[in-house]
Amino acid sequence: MTAVGWLESLSPWPEDGFGLERMRALLAALGDPQLAFPSVHVVGTNGKSTTTRTIEETLSREGIAAAAYTSPHVTGWAERIRVAGAEVDVERALARVRPQAEALGATQFEALTAAALAEFADAGVEVAAVEAGLGGRHDATNVLRSPVQVLTNVALEHTEVLGSTREAIAAEKLAVVQRGATVVLGEAEWEPLARRNGAARVVVETGGNRALAGTAVAAVLGRPVEPADVQLPGRMDRRDDEIWDGAHTPEAVRYLAPSLPTLGSIVASVLADKDVDGLLVELGRLAPSLVATRSSNPRALPAAALAERARLHVTHVEVLDDPHEALRRAHELGEPVLVTGSLYLLADLWPSTVRA
Repeated sequence: MTAVGWLESLSPWPEDGFGLERMRALLAALGDPQLAFPSVHVVGTNGKSTTTRTIEETLSREGIAAAAYTSPHVTGWAERIRVAGAEVDVERALARVRPQAEALGATQFEALTAAALAEFADAGVEVAAVEAGLGGRHDATNVLRSPVQVLTNVALEHTEVLGSTREAIAAEKLAVVQRGATVVLGEAEWEPLARRNGAARVVVETGGNRALAGTAVAAVLGRPVEPADVQLPGRMDRRDDEIWDGAHTPEAVRYLAPSLPTLGSIVASVLADKDVDGLLVELGRLAPSLVATRSSNPRALPAAALAERARLHVTHVEVLDDPHEALRRAHELGEPVLVTGSLYLLADLWPSTVRA
């Protein structure tokens, strides 16, 4: 079995509950690579990957040997781990940690995170930008030597794990704050919490992902910088008569809306643990038709269930379980088509468009 095949065979969720004990044991078995370099730890609900990649690119432009770890991916697993501006050999990276990960029964995310951190240490990275997966407190990334943390924003997500209010979710995310660190916030309301958690300095930056990244890099380097411009797959990604964006919260759709043309239709899949109805309210304002489908992620809401809820907010709703068929039908209903609701849907459709 290839290393990627092995990774895909692992459970994405811990069967014995969330915690850092196994992750710390795995990294110890690998020589604690996460301690070989400082990291900027990025948490939040929306914009984490873009902020992380912008931090990486900005550091690189400033002459720093930088790396980035993001999730989830659209184009493939290698998209998640970057060193010196390029994706790593993911088979090699996974092979480096596979024996230890297998011995400890690591989850998919733990194994991949360990592989990324080991790659960074081996490459002599000077600063890494690392995106948290779920939450922060018990996330596998909460093992870093991190002088700077970034909280992009907070919205309702993973409520069964993180809590049912924005305040509870923020508490889980800002549990990554390290005593004496600088915390960069995209929302000012969380400043008291960041300080209570040990931040020595808090900077509020409400100018969006690019500005957040620039402020974070300035905190690392101790001087102002001009943040880079980056374009990630599946983030306002225009492809002929399609617009791909993995917006998965109402806030993300509202942020996206002013940049969109007049839409003909939408194809969407949404994970069941998101604010599904809130998301559909916002999507219903963007187009007269929606085709509900289901991504391959096991947490995705069944297409029929999504359609039933969408009919309360969208004029015309159809159901097609297969994402490719759903995309073709959406083009028949009206163009341009917005493909949205989950990055996992975009990954299922990559690299094809309806014409491919």
